[in-house]
Formats: sequence, C-alpha cells, structure tokens
Amino acid sequence: MLGPRYDWTISEIESIYSSPLLDLLLRAQLIHRDHHQPNEVQGCVLLNVKSGGCPEDCAYCPQSAHYRTETDRYDLMQVDEALTAARRAREQGATRFCMGAAWRDAAEGEEFDRVLTMVRGVRALGMEACCTLGMLTQEQADALADAGLSAYNHNLDTSPEFYGSIITTRTYTERLETIARVRKAGITVCSGGIVGMGESRRARCGMLHQLASLRPHPESVPINLLARVEGTPLGDRPDEDPLELVRTIATARTLMPGSFVRLSAGRASLTPEAQALCFMAGANSVFLGDVLLTTPNPAVDIDRRLFAELGLQLQAVPNA
Repeated sequence: MLGPRYDWTISEIESIYSSPLLDLLLRAQLIHRDHHQPNEVQGCVLLNVKSGGCPEDCAYCPQSAHYRTETDRYDLMQVDEALTAARRAREQGATRFCMGAAWRDAAEGEEFDRVLTMVRGVRALGMEACCTLGMLTQEQADALADAGLSAYNHNLDTSPEFYGSIITTRTYTERLETIARVRKAGITVCSGGIVGMGESRRARCGMLHQLASLRPHPESVPINLLARVEGTPLGDRPDEDPLELVRTIATARTLMPGSFVRLSAGRASLTPEAQALCFMAGANSVFLGDVLLTTPNPAVDIDRRLFAELGLQLQAVPNA
C-alpha cells in the first residue's frame, strides 16, 4: 500500500481520467480495496437547517436570492427540530449527520450559538456531525471544533479556470482560505465538486488537481452530478453522460485513496446500473433520505433494495 501523493500534475490526472474505462475502474477498485472495506458504504443524511435567501449567485443553486425558484425559504430552525431529524437519520442507518445553512458567511451571535448546540446534540447521539455554513472566520472554526464538529463541508465546485463561469460573488481563494481555517482548527475537511455544469474534462481534472494538492487530502470528497432546477441559470442544461461521473469518481479514488468519496447530489437521476459503476469506481459514501437539501434523493426503501442487490452494507451505527 503506497502513501498518498500531493504532487499530481494535471497532465497525469488527465491521462488517468481518459484511460480506457475498464482499466480505470479496475485500478480504482484495487486502490479502494487497499484502503477501505470493499462492500461497506457510509450513510449520511443532510438537513437544510436554514433555507433560501442566500446572497451568493452560484448558477446551480435554487437557494440563491438571485433566482426565482420554487424552493422554500425559512430561517434557522430550532435545535429540537434538528435533533429530531438527526435521530431519524440514525434510525435509517446514517453514521454522519450534516447540517447546511444557506449563508454566504456563517452567522454570528445567537444563530451561530444555536448551530453549536445542534453540533453538540448530534455528537451526543454517537454520530459524526458535519456542517456547511458558508465562509468561516478562524474564531468560528475554533468554536465549531470545541463543540465537537467532525467535519466541515466547503466544496470547490470546479476548477479555478471555470469557476468564474459559475460563481462571481465569492472567489476561489476565499474557498481555499475557509478550508485552511477548518484544517487549522483540527476539523476534518469535506470538499468536492459538481459534474455536468458545462465544464470540460480538463476543468474536472483541474478541480481534482486542487483537491489532491491539499495536505492532507480532504477526508471526504463529495462528487455531485448537477441536479437541474428550473429558474437557475443551469436549469436547462442537457443531461450529462453518467460515465463522466463514473470517471470523475474513479479518478478521485485514484488520486485520494484514503478519502471517503461520496456519491452525492443527482443520484436520483441515475439508473441502478450507473450507481453500481460509481461504487465499483470507489464511491463509498452516500446521502440517505428522499431529499438532499432542496432536490430529490432516492427513497430509503429504494436504496435498501439497491444495496441488497449489490451486496453493500451500511457502515455500522455506533451506540450513543
């Protein structure tokens, strides 16, 4: 078993990404088996604890205040409501509970304190707690660490070169700075990107290059397939070839062997066969539940049947 590399070149990554698909899958699966349980998948649940009204202009996001969508808008929910959802998630087999709030910058004052209380409550259930709250100050990152936060999600979304075509209200450097603050606080990093926004293969490889250059690699790498939402600038994008998602996952597994690679948004649009290829490519984490923030996700019983057919088991839920 070789140690991780941090010096991949974009040319090397492009060569891996574009290699014959069966060769790519075999290589990724062998690497996966060297570092992870081969038929085990981590179950996670993502709850939207504050929805809509975000000042960012992310072209894929129905929660942006810049676009007119059908997405509900509500303020930060109460702690009891969030922890009730966390208990349901644990009963469904999730070992990680993720809380997302549609903020550009994490809130201050009472709202931030409320999030800290949610984190402590999730950890008391014996689950990993993850948050995605926008940009953080170092003081906020340290406070989240003190509350027991397991992971912080802050996706890079795409490559630096394509980024300006998707988002103009936050720079790529600002994203990297928040990740650095999270790492400095001692919280594990969850960071990945999106396939299907009109980016080239080179842009996908550029995103993976950025992630694989982080020291250490993100412990969790969510790979999302664009979930198109009417009213957003990307709402009428054509379907993406699911094999491009498979290639992205397999390349991520090859570059970052120790990371959990999460098959994330857009899974509801995939056939069982496409999902099977994603798991063969090295994906070993999924979001459970029929809603992922604001977009559809496979229902629990559908996932249960799929996992049974593929011989996959959810990671065991620890005792609280």
